[in-house]
Amino acid sequence: MAQIERETMEYDVVIVGAGPAGLSAAIRLKQLDADLDVVVLEKGSEVGAHILSGAVLDPSGLDALIPDWKEKGAPLNVPVKEDQFFALGEAGKIRIPNFPMPPLMSNHGNYIVSMGNVCRWMAEQAEALGVEIFPGMACSELVYGDNGEVKGVVAGVFGLEADGTYGPNTEPGMELHGKYVFLSEGVRGSLAKEVIEKYGLSDGKEPQKFGLGMKEIWEIDPAKHKEGRVTHTMGWPLGSNAGGGSFIYHLDNNQVYVGFVVHLNYKNPHLFPYMEFQRFKHHPMVADLLKGGKRVAYGARAISEGGYQSMPKMVASGVALLGCSVGMVNVPRIKGNHNAMLSGMAAAEAAHAAIKDGRSGDELHDYEVEVRKGAIGKDLKKVRNVKPLWSKYGMVASLALGGFDMWTNSLFGVSLLGTIKHGKTDAQATEPASAHQPIDYPKPDGTLSFDRLTNVSFAMTNHEESQPCHLRLEDPLVPITDNLPMYDEPAQRYCPAGVYEVVEKDGKPEFVINFQNCVHCKTCDIKDPAQNINWVTPQGGDGPNYPNM
Repeated sequence: MAQIERETMEYDVVIVGAGPAGLSAAIRLKQLDADLDVVVLEKGSEVGAHILSGAVLDPSGLDALIPDWKEKGAPLNVPVKEDQFFALGEAGKIRIPNFPMPPLMSNHGNYIVSMGNVCRWMAEQAEALGVEIFPGMACSELVYGDNGEVKGVVAGVFGLEADGTYGPNTEPGMELHGKYVFLSEGVRGSLAKEVIEKYGLSDGKEPQKFGLGMKEIWEIDPAKHKEGRVTHTMGWPLGSNAGGGSFIYHLDNNQVYVGFVVHLNYKNPHLFPYMEFQRFKHHPMVADLLKGGKRVAYGARAISEGGYQSMPKMVASGVALLGCSVGMVNVPRIKGNHNAMLSGMAAAEAAHAAIKDGRSGDELHDYEVEVRKGAIGKDLKKVRNVKPLWSKYGMVASLALGGFDMWTNSLFGVSLLGTIKHGKTDAQATEPASAHQPIDYPKPDGTLSFDRLTNVSFAMTNHEESQPCHLRLEDPLVPITDNLPMYDEPAQRYCPAGVYEVVEKDGKPEFVINFQNCVHCKTCDIKDPAQNINWVTPQGGDGPNYPNM
């Protein structure tokens, strides 16, 4: 590949990913200096096509970036009117009162949004300022300079042969060089993963932790719709099998977002996160809400949950990691978009100052300092123990201890618990199948619950079948020789899109990868116990086409 000749384009800043972090960085750069050359490269077919989030948006990031966003028509149309928290049993529920909860848990002043639509609007604001945005341009490689610095990316490679080689119809793409490169790929981005490993950015840090978030959009009976209501649940059906919970957000037009999150540090490899989500919808409270309605969209993606102690170093020579490439989700609030926006602004301000000083290709230390010491660090530091408490002691203890810890942090700025470590990675948390009982899941009824392949069709995902598989096995034998006998090959279950199967061929098991189904959630890259699956970008424009997730 190094011998391939490509066209080169020069920019001041090259940004990978048109999510809230990347677009905020682009906008802020042009606000600071209209003459800066800024490009945003997005692997989705359009801006927003690969954006999936809850989402209740804390507008603080948008307030800082575009103070007159209301006048400019930002799609924040549904203010939160009501917060509800429930602990579920199989047939009943207990309302958790709001008054004991720390103030940071209140959604007053927040908005129920489609982050896909918010990003589409942000892209319009960026382009109006002169930012170049190229959707359908997957960034498949980093370009390094003579001194080992990141100086650009390779984007727009199309038509590779099935074995990954260049053929007569291959378009080699182009190199886009920048004084600085921002990686805002979202959770577990392939380029960010390479940068973190190459420069040892996670050395001495706690491992990043993750959850799998699955989401459906439903149109429901108008009589049951309560615009502005936000409901969160925990407990059933996961119980002690895994951490996690649900969200139900009532937006406008009689629609609700129904979502379910499973923490990926679960031990039992028989656990089937997607089927836990489908079973959840049969709880009487949820079933009654959805009865007579219809599901109109489905999607899934991983969520960074490690928080403050898991954030890697964010800068290396010529490159900065933004938003979920670092992991900036406030887990108890289930919010990270505001921090992603603030991180984009901070990176932009550091790069602008450096370029103004005539620098390029060095480390943007000011960005790192601002994230850790500024609003983002303060937001994440006060909740840093909630996730490890849940992992170590379970839901009930984490509610009590985590709530106490958040209160002391909110009131006094200190934690009596210090900083609790996460310990194992989510892959290492998986235990042998022989240590656990299989879980019997009810068959989807086709009305409230659906099989995976039917639901994946509502993600409108598509991949050109002749291209190389973007789910690469370090050792193709491991799924059958190691993972199947030890863990009953959990890829069959942890993937929310039915990508992985174990089938019988000539009397022997065979591992099959249906990469066309992939919704780019990255769960396989995270949870595979052998860490044998490496998710890389497929051809640009491929993947899900979410309308308003």
